[in-house]
Amino acid sequence: MNVAIESSWKDRLKEEFEKPYFLELTSFVKQEYKNHTCYPPGNKIFSAFDHCTFDKLKVVIIGQDPYHGPNQANGLCFSVKDGVPHPPSLINIFKELEKDVGKPYPKSGNLEPWAEQGVLLLNATLTVRAHQAGSHQNKGWETFTDAAIRKVSEEKENVVFLLWGGFAKKKVKLIDGSKHHILTTGHPSPLSANRGYWFGNNHFSKCNAILVKDNKEPIRW
Repeated sequence: MNVAIESSWKDRLKEEFEKPYFLELTSFVKQEYKNHTCYPPGNKIFSAFDHCTFDKLKVVIIGQDPYHGPNQANGLCFSVKDGVPHPPSLINIFKELEKDVGKPYPKSGNLEPWAEQGVLLLNATLTVRAHQAGSHQNKGWETFTDAAIRKVSEEKENVVFLLWGGFAKKKVKLIDGSKHHILTTGHPSPLSANRGYWFGNNHFSKCNAILVKDNKEPIRW
């Protein structure tokens, strides 16, 4: 099956595209987009991969679901399109970034510049029906994105995995901790952050310190 995804990922994930679960998933997603408003736009479904090639990948951030409000989701976890008000989790990410590395709070919530530098911003589920959080979960996306995480773990070394919240932390079983760096903290959502599980994690500076130690270019957050 021909899937419109960046070539370095396509080469590594081509076996997934032929599996029964993925064919069923494709059929489901096509019907959902045909019959309902869904996000992100069809050409942005694989944006996380398109903006961060396998070769330049050095950091992974895992989200759960795309935003389900109008004009928010752009295919990268926690990211929104230019000009869109920042959702609560993204606000807390930027607040922590400001405290951690001194970067002024940005106007745009579009995280494509992170992805272009080698940060894979991967949601476990890549599509969602409008206004229905979790509506495309357990349809096959998680199997596919788990396969992508395993590929990163198997074929690369010294990748920094930032696992935020309980859902992301469950992905630790897919990662070889003996050759990668795993940083965990609470989720940036207000529910978690306001209980003291997010702020002060210093993940952005810690991540860059690891990259520099491994002779890699730090991320310009």
